[in-house]
Amino acid sequence: MTNKDRGILMVLSGPSGVGKGTVCAALRQMDTDLVYSVSATTRSPRAGEVDGVNYFFKTRDQFKQMIAQDELLEYAEYCDNFYGTPREFVERTLDSGRDIILEIEVQGALKVKEKFPEGVFIFLLPPSLDELQSRIVTRGTETEDVIRSRMRIARDELALMEHYDYAIVNDQVEAACRRIQAILTAEHCVKDRMVPTIKQWIEEVH
Repeated sequence: MTNKDRGILMVLSGPSGVGKGTVCAALRQMDTDLVYSVSATTRSPRAGEVDGVNYFFKTRDQFKQMIAQDELLEYAEYCDNFYGTPREFVERTLDSGRDIILEIEVQGALKVKEKFPEGVFIFLLPPSLDELQSRIVTRGTETEDVIRSRMRIARDELALMEHYDYAIVNDQVEAACRRIQAILTAEHCVKDRMVPTIKQWIEEVH
């Protein structure tokens, strides 16, 4: 398979409350060919969840074996359960020629970049920090102390934007999705993806 035929891993991240999940859900409705990355977890399935669709459900021993065998692009432990991104699922999807999107927090995205630098990394921004705080407050699920903590973390995460390829302001969900689609279209036209094919053509002439 040539690079032009291989899919693209697109990593979308940004501060908590910026709307990553909302944008990803809308993007998947607009582009039904886009595959959503399925995470592995050690938590028990909830009612209606399907293995391989919502998550890859693993025992702790299975998950630790995946870590030992470097089968995860990134992983973290949260509330006594492991969560991670299986490399095999991503690679298989890309080899089939389909694009895949991974929605993840900033620290996780930087871990993915270490192991998968050829991915396309997009940082989702709020229109302003005041708007970000307003979105978090509107949820009505966090205390004032938690909100202040999230805002401090958001400021630290904004400083990490320099490690990303693109930055998109999520002012309107549909507009943000259109910008992401434009990035994906442009990335498929990057000349480096065509170089192996062109070299093959040249060799065939001789």
